Amino acid sequence: MNDLYIILTASLVACSCGLLGCFLILRKMAMVGDAISHAVLPGIVIAFLLSGSRDSLTMLLGAGLIGMLTTFLIEFLHKKARLQTDASIGVTFTWLFAIGVVLISLFAGKVDLDQDCVLYGEIAYVPLDMLLSPTGLIFGPRALYIMGAIFTLIVLFIAFGYKELLLTTFDPAFASALGISATFWHYLLMGAVSATTVASFESVGAILVVALLIGPAATAYLLTDNFLVMLVLACIAGVLVSFSGYYVAVWLDGSIAGAIAGMTGLLFALAMLFSPTHGVLFKKLRMTSNEVPAPGPTT
Repeated sequence: MNDLYIILTASLVACSCGLLGCFLILRKMAMVGDAISHAVLPGIVIAFLLSGSRDSLTMLLGAGLIGMLTTFLIEFLHKKARLQTDASIGVTFTWLFAIGVVLISLFAGKVDLDQDCVLYGEIAYVPLDMLLSPTGLIFGPRALYIMGAIFTLIVLFIAFGYKELLLTTFDPAFASALGISATFWHYLLMGAVSATTVASFESVGAILVVALLIGPAATAYLLTDNFLVMLVLACIAGVLVSFSGYYVAVWLDGSIAGAIAGMTGLLFALAMLFSPTHGVLFKKLRMTSNEVPAPGPTT
């Protein structure tokens, strides 16, 4: 049963991150998840200083607020300072991470306030944190319910805003001409990314969240040119790497998060080689078949 709990939790995280990752890749903002994972450190410290507690809920609230601030700063630097998106991401997360380090050294130097201890989780511990009723009835892992709720909200968000998200992703100018605010939908998307990323940290760990935010979506991107199909394929890829990665970890007696992230890279490599539309080998075969042979010598 513990195996099922871990695989289901990883699959829900993978599907949630994969759906949002499709938009991030097309918007050239794939590293936002990695930026948030570093930038939330000052939020953790401030939450501790204000509350005096290392309670997970308090830390998640502080991290979530700073995660939202991170996305706003990235967009602000991109629009107002005219930085490239990757440059604005790099400037924002290094600056906020540095502030967090300074705050720890000044106000929490003697307190065990490391991100790994108070926020970032380990997926192997999912079956140990059960949701209990007042009478002691066990309902299952708390992470499973949290990620199930997050996945449901992401699906509803994409379903109700699909047209707006699609237009603002592929052609923001055309969307603005239709009266759709590209900035408004961008911030909604970044808010969803921030909330999903921070909520997933405690359940499965930071490394796995970043891998699942990029890997399944990048794999799906190579397999199709249809965006709706890309969303579905990203979810399928996420479930596949969650299932296979867990059993690879059991077989090797190694890290579950590391194995799932490794399977994400392997699946991407297979798609890069064998994709019918963008695969390296298929492109080479098409180029070879389209070559016109030079005329032979005549007598």
